[in-house]
Amino acid sequence: VEQINELNPDFVVICGDLVNVPCDSSYADFNRIKARLKVPCYCTPGNHDMQKLPGDTSFFTTYRKVIGKDYYSFKHKGCSFIVANTQLWKTDIKGESEKYDRWFVETIKTLRSGRHPLFVIGHIPLYVSEPEEKKAYFNVDPAKRKEILDLFTESNVVAYLSGHTHKLVCNEYNGMQLVSCETTSENFDKRPFGFRLWKVSSDSISHHFIPLKNRN
Repeated sequence: VEQINELNPDFVVICGDLVNVPCDSSYADFNRIKARLKVPCYCTPGNHDMQKLPGDTSFFTTYRKVIGKDYYSFKHKGCSFIVANTQLWKTDIKGESEKYDRWFVETIKTLRSGRHPLFVIGHIPLYVSEPEEKKAYFNVDPAKRKEILDLFTESNVVAYLSGHTHKLVCNEYNGMQLVSCETTSENFDKRPFGFRLWKVSSDSISHHFIPLKNRN
């Protein structure tokens, strides 16, 4: 948080797993630390934030109460952003997934009509190595993945930012950047702890890694 405040970016995005175990004390710790940011912070839920799915949907109520909306959109300086709840792509939840899918399609169609650069922010990557890879813990199911990739391509999504992998994953699909980046907790590929700074201009989109100070 101190490093981010020093950089003074336009805003911060956290791609899910805000806590390890979702409970009152961990969410209180998260909100206390997040409140120290001097810029807006947009969060998306991860699998750890909704651990008991499927079956127990009480975590939707808890998340929405203590963190906020689990899916929404916003605009900033000529760019549009959709914050996705990828748990609802990963697991079909009665009363939630269908409603969410309808919202997502309607929202992306509305935003793409404005011809603004469109970014999608989620937790689970659509795929890790190949667009045709089999269903696994670290990706979205193939049928759903194809549906989303086709929608992203039709809508000229320029980048999909995600987490979940605990390692750096950078892919490109039909000119779209698909990026899961380093964490501040545990990196399976032994990369340093840190975060990525994205820079967007009228003719380029780039990002680079910033390591945490005094951390390995």
